[in-house]
Amino acid sequence: MLNKKFLAVVIASTLGLTACGSDDDKNNSGIQVDLRILETSDLHANIMDYDYYKTKYDPTIGLARTASLIKQQGAEVSNFVLVDNGDLLQGSPMGDFVADNFKRDHTIGGTHPAYKAMNTLGYSVGNLGNHEFNYGLDFLEEALAGANFPYINANVLCEADCWEGKSKGDNLFTPYIIEEKTVIDSNGDQQIVKIGYIGFVPPQIVLWDKQNLSGKVSVMGIVEAAEKFVPLMKAEGADVIVAIPHSGVGTPSNPTDVNDENATYALSLVEGIDAITFGHSHSVFPSATFEGLENADLEKGTINGVAAVMPGRWGDNLGIVDLKLEMQDGAWVVIDRTAKAAPIYDKNAENPELVIADNGIRDSVALEHQGTLNYVNQPIGKASADMYSFLTLVQDDPTVQIVSDAQIAKVKANLTAELKDIPVLSASAPFKAGGRHSTTADAESYVQVPAGDLTYKNAADLYLYPNTMVAVKVTGAELKDWLECSANQFNQIDPTVSTPQMLINWDTHRTYNFDVIDGVTYNIDVTQPTKFDGDCKVVNADANRIVDLTFNDGTTSFTGADLDSKEFIIASNNYRAFGGKFAGTGAEHVVMELPDSNREALAQYITSETENPDGPGYVDPSADYNWGFVTITPTTTLDVRFETQDSATADQFIIDNQQRKLEKQAENDEFGFAIYKIDLTQ
Repeated sequence: MLNKKFLAVVIASTLGLTACGSDDDKNNSGIQVDLRILETSDLHANIMDYDYYKTKYDPTIGLARTASLIKQQGAEVSNFVLVDNGDLLQGSPMGDFVADNFKRDHTIGGTHPAYKAMNTLGYSVGNLGNHEFNYGLDFLEEALAGANFPYINANVLCEADCWEGKSKGDNLFTPYIIEEKTVIDSNGDQQIVKIGYIGFVPPQIVLWDKQNLSGKVSVMGIVEAAEKFVPLMKAEGADVIVAIPHSGVGTPSNPTDVNDENATYALSLVEGIDAITFGHSHSVFPSATFEGLENADLEKGTINGVAAVMPGRWGDNLGIVDLKLEMQDGAWVVIDRTAKAAPIYDKNAENPELVIADNGIRDSVALEHQGTLNYVNQPIGKASADMYSFLTLVQDDPTVQIVSDAQIAKVKANLTAELKDIPVLSASAPFKAGGRHSTTADAESYVQVPAGDLTYKNAADLYLYPNTMVAVKVTGAELKDWLECSANQFNQIDPTVSTPQMLINWDTHRTYNFDVIDGVTYNIDVTQPTKFDGDCKVVNADANRIVDLTFNDGTTSFTGADLDSKEFIIASNNYRAFGGKFAGTGAEHVVMELPDSNREALAQYITSETENPDGPGYVDPSADYNWGFVTITPTTTLDVRFETQDSATADQFIIDNQQRKLEKQAENDEFGFAIYKIDLTQ
């Protein structure tokens, strides 16, 4: 169960508290308290400092390393609290191992390893991220029961099959808590500060996890929920309110969209919030990444005057907020605030490992660590060629190709009679292609599966997320617009400029939204403006980057108006198919939902190809090069560049597989990525 007795005790002992306003409080006016708030976020089940894909310890990730930093930062001050922002239970092979046990046995079989570790660190509260819902509500309820700290969420409402004591329309989780924290003031005396915590998750969970949540929950907007509950928290005595949104920064241009996925900027405008410990987008705030953000002070770490921090992903950073409180007329008032993110690793430092691993964390999950190693080393087949994603953003690529081949095979095998005559295509994106290009650890985020024997860890490396197989029916016109949005992955290149121009749009387009559609051929003209932004919203209706789009059924080639009116089935995943972001997606387009995860379909495909008695005994992941760039005729010497991993393995793969002339530059970028020139003129 969901720690209901524990939560009831916390709520009963905290929510009824009110500010005293006594004569003693007034006599204490001028007394100050320093309060530090530490935050972890987007751990994604990376508890160990270990890379299960490379089978070696990794000092750049893992709560085992972050824990040492937590203890260091906590020891520096008299008063601190620790919070987690969410996206905790999914994302690493250890998370998959636990979820697989649940799928087979309908039980986790004890405390989730994430909580075995976190229970040793003294968390005050945890918030739910969108990936907490990936394995269903039954899994989530059992997992949360292992946490010895309370969980909060203010915007998920119960619709049906509510948990014990909940009715339709009720908050499924405790929306907020108020912790009565004993602190040491500037005179060395004890004081009480009532810290309110409120958490949020993106409303899009009802789309991204439709198969788990449809008809069971509804979700309020993040700002909508904050405006409802923050005044109640103040009325119930909260001296300090810490918002914990699993939500990125968002935009100041339209900060109050009720359904916004990234709403932190909007939250900073909600009266009563003193600090925001946010996450979701895997970036680091404050950092140079957000230079130019309106009303953001990157030196102090504030947005609209509110302390705000986002600590990257996988434990690579720890969020730190420092608040200075002063007693004024019987009430604690925040008189100063700063925020920063502290890394666990700095590749540019003389000693890049800034902390050592906490052996207590390692020991707490030793059993699950060994179980994960056994789990990921299960054999599934053989590959005839290397599958590396070093070039996945600049040419067709084997790591995307093999996923597309598997998705097409799975959907074709399950087509109903009325769909069998419709061509099946596949949409697949590179999930590991340099991360968010925002931390030094991102340069390691590439698929690296060598030729030869394949295990389940290789399938997990090739397909990072536990999405399920879903197919949509689209027209050719929708297919083209789908690709036009994907092409926002590239900056516009000016053929009249000789100074270096960077090709990859890291700022506003995530690589997991760079869908390659297999089964058709096409080229991308990067000299043209983009038609859509990173959210597939039209920014230039007349733009046309996708050219030469063609479907060939073996006898006839379809282009132009003939292709626009033709119907296609596109194999994809639940996140994309139900998301409604890309043209041709949304529930009205869905024609097939399968219980298999895309990763399972991939593993099955590899095994079936390897065991094919008529085949060569391995799966061939070779890219078919169905897409490329339009060759540019410049008016000057053109210098177009892109970033990828800087390693001997990457160097050799690029030499062996480049489709256009690529030339490595002498310098690296600020995050340690190698910089290459790509010749788009030949």
